[in-house]
Amino acid sequence: MRAVWTIAKREVFSFFVSPVAYVVMTVWLLYFGMVFSLLAAVMSQQSPGAGSNLLTAFFGGTTLFYLPLLIFAPVLTMRLLAEEKSSGTIEALMTAPINDVSLVLGKYLAAVVFWITLWLPTLFYIWIVSGLSEDSIDFGAIGATYLGLFSIGVLYMAIGLLMSAVSRNQIVAAMLTFLALGGLFVLGLAGYATTDDEKKAIFEYLGMWTQMAAFSKGIVDTRYLVFDLSVAALCVVMSVRVMQAQRWQ
Repeated sequence: MRAVWTIAKREVFSFFVSPVAYVVMTVWLLYFGMVFSLLAAVMSQQSPGAGSNLLTAFFGGTTLFYLPLLIFAPVLTMRLLAEEKSSGTIEALMTAPINDVSLVLGKYLAAVVFWITLWLPTLFYIWIVSGLSEDSIDFGAIGATYLGLFSIGVLYMAIGLLMSAVSRNQIVAAMLTFLALGGLFVLGLAGYATTDDEKKAIFEYLGMWTQMAAFSKGIVDTRYLVFDLSVAALCVVMSVRVMQAQRWQ
């Protein structure tokens, strides 16, 4: 475990001392700040004291929530292993006294830290709504919402890690991650295009739209948690296998 923490701290430090981190954070905050302001303006015209509805709409109630995730997740993960390969530092890591499991888990832990860091500023929006809304805020639903965000982040970061493991170029890794996440998003929307109840249930289970919509309403559906964690674990294991195969090569 010491090797995992060492690699994770090294990755987090290298990310936050680079200008990429501050560009990503700035764009992220500006975008979601504008989305929050837009939704607040719309909700204020509909009915007074619509704080809970505002938070539900903000956290997954519109397409505006999902589109940046398809872009920022690849940006956060594309450099994890692909950068090591393109810069040639992967050979040094391969010959260091650490195994592939520690290397992959350290990189993955750093990616999850990146994800959590992006969402921490959104707590400020909840504070604003709680102070201005006439209705009491359901903090149980807020907790479920952040659990859903964490669960989705665990899945997205694992997919990005795998794509970075199989790529030797960061741009290729980002594009592969975008395609994989976009596919999951489209699967969720496909449920609205079919009249078959069984197919609709499958598509909604695989998609992120219904998952985040449920969590934002305070509904903790363990099926979604099992799906996210299972696929994430599979992606991490596959990433380890890829690195082991490259080590033997």
